Amino acid sequence: MTSPIVHTWRLLKWGRTLARHGALRGIERDPHTPANLRRLLRLARLGARVPDVPRYADAFEALGPAAIKLGQTLATRPDIVGEAAASDLLRLQDAVPPVPFAAIRAVMQQSFGRPLDTLFAQIEEEPVGAASIAQVHRAITTDGRQVAVKVLRPGVEDDFARAIATYEWAAAQVEPMGGEIARLQPRLVIETFKRWTARELNFTREAASASELAETMTSEPDFVVPAVDWARTTGRVLTIEWIDGIKLSNRAALVAAGYDLPALAQTLVHAFLRQAIADGFFHADMHQGNLFALPGNRVAAIDFGIMGRIDRRARVWLAEILYGLITGDYRRVAEIHFEAQYVPAHHSVEEFATALRAVGEPMRGLPVKDMSIGMMLDGLFGITRDFDMVTQPHLLLLQKTMVMVEGVATALDPDINLWVTAAPLVEDWIRTELGPEAAIADRLVTDMRTLARLPELVRRIEARFPAPGGAPPAPPLRDIQVVRVGGGWRYALVGMLGVAAGVAGALAALWR
Repeated sequence: MTSPIVHTWRLLKWGRTLARHGALRGIERDPHTPANLRRLLRLARLGARVPDVPRYADAFEALGPAAIKLGQTLATRPDIVGEAAASDLLRLQDAVPPVPFAAIRAVMQQSFGRPLDTLFAQIEEEPVGAASIAQVHRAITTDGRQVAVKVLRPGVEDDFARAIATYEWAAAQVEPMGGEIARLQPRLVIETFKRWTARELNFTREAASASELAETMTSEPDFVVPAVDWARTTGRVLTIEWIDGIKLSNRAALVAAGYDLPALAQTLVHAFLRQAIADGFFHADMHQGNLFALPGNRVAAIDFGIMGRIDRRARVWLAEILYGLITGDYRRVAEIHFEAQYVPAHHSVEEFATALRAVGEPMRGLPVKDMSIGMMLDGLFGITRDFDMVTQPHLLLLQKTMVMVEGVATALDPDINLWVTAAPLVEDWIRTELGPEAAIADRLVTDMRTLARLPELVRRIEARFPAPGGAPPAPPLRDIQVVRVGGGWRYALVGMLGVAAGVAGALAALWR
């Protein structure tokens, strides 16, 4: 376990880098920032030449791969970092110089545990893409198929583990300060980021995500998920079908090739809504670099390291919220927020409905080029503080992806109206999931499950309350953590307490 002294030293170095780029100025000037934290931020920039305009993206890039990923996460949270910082963080690109192919070959060789020429007839040494976590090489398998081979960069797991451990420690120190910081739940934000990163660093998990998404998207034949080559996939190497298409970011090439851009935009929006609302499992990194146009106005996706999942209950709320904003039923949208306990019960449903009207009404009936879902989410973020809404981790990725999909769709078709595009699918899903037939079916399933549990329930009751004359039940025992340390543990414990006291004193001096 890393010591608090090491965490503190890392934070001081990182804080100094952020300060030199002006990235701490917004937090320092925010009236909601606790006084103790504000004093530490001033200390971090002491003597630094701070630019007039903060360069948030540059600061996170200077801190390395883990910080880049954290910055990309914070770009989806303007309620935490502010509008200006979130906008600038969207510039973050994790493109980095490629690792020499000799090092990549060594990783592949070690991961497969067998000669590469038994798996691949050819591997191009020049990567087609290099990012902070992995780089991708084009290859041909021994049976003649073109594939993309994604290989984890050497040492990246250790780098991320060290950085995330310090992020967790720092979040644990600031959350007890209470107030606005506690409402934003920094520990939960970092924990969510940690889970996302763990999935990205395990390529068998990414392969499983691609496979699952392909199964759930059979109802959207125009949305293509490349097939996984499981025989050539490990925790550090992912091999998938090669996608030979045009990136959706290359509008000129799409027009020259004769693609129907509005049709591509609608396919993308339908596919995302199908994933998020109907299936509850969605591709959460749908930026233009991960999306390709294929013949027949189909859309293909790659890079399944970041996936989102929301349960049926949350999907019902999401569908009703979207439908309520589409139809203007703000009272129902407000009630859903209270039912989901997103808004504390001491607030007024009517007041919250009015606040939602201020967000949703300007959106209705307008093309996205004039008013966007991204702006709607900004408006929703704006009212979270007034109504004490806490972070909902299962919606973080969804919010980010909605903005991302909107950006890609409007780049293809500036006149697309996402409300009109979304309405049929949302209405159909609500009718299917919330209609009377669905209610009856849900009740039958629930009752049958309850009946199936009755025998086990009776057995537990009999075990807890045996027949007269039997042995009395044993009293419950309190769980006690057992500390097992080698010889001389008392002296080790005294030494640890002494060090802890010293660190606590040093931190207390900093916070005063």
